Amino acid sequence: MEMCGATALTWSHTISPSLHLPRSLSTRETRSFRVWCVTNQDPKGSKMIISVTGATGFIGRRLVQRLHADNHSVHVLTRSKSKAETIFPAKDFPGIKIAQEPEWKDSIQGSTGVVNLAGLPISTRWSPEIKKEIKQSRIRVTSKVVELINSAPDEIRPKVLVSATAVGYYGTNETQVFDEQSPSGNDYLAEVCREWESTALKVNGDVRLTLIRIGVVLGKDGGALAKMIPLFNLFAGGPLGSGKQWFSWIHLDDIVNLIYEALSNPSYKGVINGTAPNPVRLAELCDQLGHVLARPSWLPVPDFALKAVLGEGASVVLEGQKVLPTQAKKLGFTFKYSYVKDALKAILS
Repeated sequence: MEMCGATALTWSHTISPSLHLPRSLSTRETRSFRVWCVTNQDPKGSKMIISVTGATGFIGRRLVQRLHADNHSVHVLTRSKSKAETIFPAKDFPGIKIAQEPEWKDSIQGSTGVVNLAGLPISTRWSPEIKKEIKQSRIRVTSKVVELINSAPDEIRPKVLVSATAVGYYGTNETQVFDEQSPSGNDYLAEVCREWESTALKVNGDVRLTLIRIGVVLGKDGGALAKMIPLFNLFAGGPLGSGKQWFSWIHLDDIVNLIYEALSNPSYKGVINGTAPNPVRLAELCDQLGHVLARPSWLPVPDFALKAVLGEGASVVLEGQKVLPTQAKKLGFTFKYSYVKDALKAILS
């Protein structure tokens, strides 16, 4: 049990009947005094009301599960109520509110914080139409969320917005090391990330904004591994392209914990890289994955084959960047999985 911070009160304030004052204090002596309130939760441990876009996605599902398990109230902001109800059935997630777009305003207003994860997946073949939707799906939802936060009356406006972005912000490079201070790249994904972030930056100045530039998220039921594991199980796994490209990864549990910490810790603001401390080259990832699966990883997938399947979208896996979580480490964030070998073992055990 901890003592919460002291607050100045005068007799003009309403005092809880449960507050016991020392008998020795006279009315004159207590005209202005300091009260220590007793609680069994610190501010970070208090109940939150969190609205989440992209809640039915790979990261969003795990985040909602975590928030719900910790007895926080969760509002799932969705464009498909039926999909959300399938993923979060009422019998398993009692109390979760599923809100379609016309109901987003009522959900956001009164929330403690908002997490914005929505966006069309980028690991697909890029046609001009798909490229437009990759960008617009992110800008559209972020703009809507910011508009609803900004239009909320002060007393019911969320205090924090945690908005996703990506390490694609930095462009691609085989030799350079990137941290939060590094400039943006000049390719398509860097452009998407710049516009994504600039939209979030329009949020009301009184709202704490955390932009998390997320790397490749590793987990069993989605993301990059879901596509790679079947190939390895068929003895067809191996490096994509040269294998020399950097792979800035993070375990699903760690990115969820980072978002969770950003919601509750006022020190988390501005840009934070959501990547593990030890990025690897793709060839090493494939070696480690093959070892954990007891499958060979010697069969490379040539550039031209990926480009035939993914078109311009092949750049996502054929090119990479070495990104370090400098700000997260400064803030004292503890990574559960700092090395890809340990992450893969945990996921596949």
